[in-house]
Amino acid sequence: MNSKIKVLIGSDTADCGMAWAGALKGAGMYAITRRCDGNAVLSSIKSEAPDVAVLEAKMPFCDAVEVIRRLKMEKKYCPNVLIVSGSDDPRLERDAINAGAAGVMVKPIDPQYLVSRVERLCTPCGDEPEAVPDETDLECAVTEIIHQVGIPAHIKGYHYLRTAIMLSVNNDEMINCITKLLYPTVAKRYQTTSSRVERAIRHAIEIAWDRGDIDVLTRIFSYTVHTTKGKPTNSEFIALIADHLRLKFKQKGAVPAYSQR
Repeated sequence: MNSKIKVLIGSDTADCGMAWAGALKGAGMYAITRRCDGNAVLSSIKSEAPDVAVLEAKMPFCDAVEVIRRLKMEKKYCPNVLIVSGSDDPRLERDAINAGAAGVMVKPIDPQYLVSRVERLCTPCGDEPEAVPDETDLECAVTEIIHQVGIPAHIKGYHYLRTAIMLSVNNDEMINCITKLLYPTVAKRYQTTSSRVERAIRHAIEIAWDRGDIDVLTRIFSYTVHTTKGKPTNSEFIALIADHLRLKFKQKGAVPAYSQR
């Protein structure tokens, strides 16, 4: 399937467009980049007819939503469009969905998460059930949030935290018994100790608070982070994200799945 997927990316920057294209090509897709220019992107969509277009929300001459509207108004071929925004903007999301966009993603975006989104968009409806997202769906959602918060993927706490959140989304008891149940479960999976899991997660949260953008937490979770209050505890941080994801999946009428093996 992947070899047949053509993706047009409306960005040619090294940190975004080229990185995303590299990941898509690594997954066997055909990816092309264009400069962040509404008119250039519009012209390329008409000539290239990609399956998916990944566009910056704001572009010179013509923004992403307007690109979709023009294609439909001219009755031209319109691909699945994923819009990339620098912030969580409810109005943009509303306008994008109303115009016909496939979705809105907030930077920073994990290239592998983008690959997963593109693959799902290009999967025929009969090939994959839509009612219940599988483990990959939940993992992608957790990964996107962790990246947005600002936790680097190379530290151990990143992986421990991601697993802890995924476990907690499906089982409230995990976060209620964090020392007796959650840490041991994560530790067993990574063949380490509960104390090391706790310390690594704590370190990851400290990095997010010291180096990350606190405004991202506020935008994603509608949660005001008071700097005078200090950093959240491990359980507070995990519970906050788990509750956010649980609500997100509930609104979609789906139940996230994750194995506790």
